[in-house]
Amino acid sequence: MFRVAALYKFVSLNDTDAMRTRLLAEGGRLGIKGTLLLATEGINGTIAAEPDALDNMLDLLRSDPRLAELDIKYSEADTQPFLRWKVRLKREIVTLGVDSVDPTQTVGTYVSPDDWNDVISDPDTVLIDTRNDYEVELGTFRGAIDPKTDSFRDFPAWFEANRAQLEGKRVAMFCTGGIRCEKASSLLLGEGVPEVMHLKGGILKYLETQAKDSSLWDGDCFVFDNRVAVGHGLAQTDWDLCHGCRMPVSPADKFDPKYEAGIACPRCADTERDRERYAERQRQMQLAKARGEAHLARKVER
Repeated sequence: MFRVAALYKFVSLNDTDAMRTRLLAEGGRLGIKGTLLLATEGINGTIAAEPDALDNMLDLLRSDPRLAELDIKYSEADTQPFLRWKVRLKREIVTLGVDSVDPTQTVGTYVSPDDWNDVISDPDTVLIDTRNDYEVELGTFRGAIDPKTDSFRDFPAWFEANRAQLEGKRVAMFCTGGIRCEKASSLLLGEGVPEVMHLKGGILKYLETQAKDSSLWDGDCFVFDNRVAVGHGLAQTDWDLCHGCRMPVSPADKFDPKYEAGIACPRCADTERDRERYAERQRQMQLAKARGEAHLARKVER
């Protein structure tokens, strides 16, 4: 059993080069897999390892006083959900592309998962899903607006085009783990929206702590690792990932005539692709699995 930790914190970091060197070395020694992003605005990432190794890595991170209060969501996986260990330097730990947004200075009101249902059931509340369209496709909260963005960078333009429908309303927002809402709420407050709230700990914390029979969540939650999606209790669900277009594949998609495991899904079957290359990659993955090895297929970053 592997333990998975999704973590982030907005905090000023002025030594990211040195941090990267140290974290790469220590993570490699401990057998950590996954990715950490470092920027002058903070840290973000999801990592996984055997429980003791993961705890040691998190203790190392929290030994830095600036990261002592990391926001961490835990889950489990039967197999290692990541192939590699990476620590990357970025301009932003979650890319919005608006320089004036600073969650360490201005951020919305946090709502605990226990109080979330009451907030979003209020008819005067506009509920916004700040995730991308392919994530929303798997599941969302009832009544939520889907901005239909391809990336988080598109969110400011969506807000500008739709801000009229938010006038006079209380805004509540949510995302996978909470980090995107930190920036989105800061953006909206800076643009004059008077009351902005967001789900503390994101969808993951809600699914971990709230009973399914009283939940207002429908569907599954996309996660950025080989589990693809989780449901209530953070149990892995039956979604897969298309190795052709890197998009989620539902259980129903697998019965579509256009679906070819590891090669194409109904979404991308009619587009131009290198089918022979994908077919060979799938064959190599199956051979590696039979040998009990991990096949290090290239992963497209999102």
